[in-house]
Amino acid sequence: QGQLVESGGGLVQPGGSLRLSCAASGRTLTSNTMGWFRQAPGKEREFVTIINYISGSTYYSDAVTGRFTISADPAKSTVFLQMNNLKPEDTAIYYCAQYGGGNYLLTSSYAVWGQGVQVTVSS
Repeated sequence: QGQLVESGGGLVQPGGSLRLSCAASGRTLTSNTMGWFRQAPGKEREFVTIINYISGSTYYSDAVTGRFTISADPAKSTVFLQMNNLKPEDTAIYYCAQYGGGNYLLTSSYAVWGQGVQVTVSS
């Protein structure tokens, strides 16, 4: 089964930027749609953004619209999340996931998940 590995997390000051990467390994993933979720301490995992490799369509949660940008390099089976103007409330573990169908806002619609990467926004 294919695996997803996130990288690029860390500690950043408010207003700063980070770029997360999600690389697929193992068997070729069957979906051309990938998403990012995040989970803050004590909260449920929430949708951040999604991209379709073929159409280029993207969708963002209201919380990150205008600050985050998702992109992909299909040849390298890698998805990126550029995060700008980070805020303390963006602090969370960020997960990439392969979309499997259904409501893209729901975690149950994703078939394969990465292990997550910590993003901490603090002065």
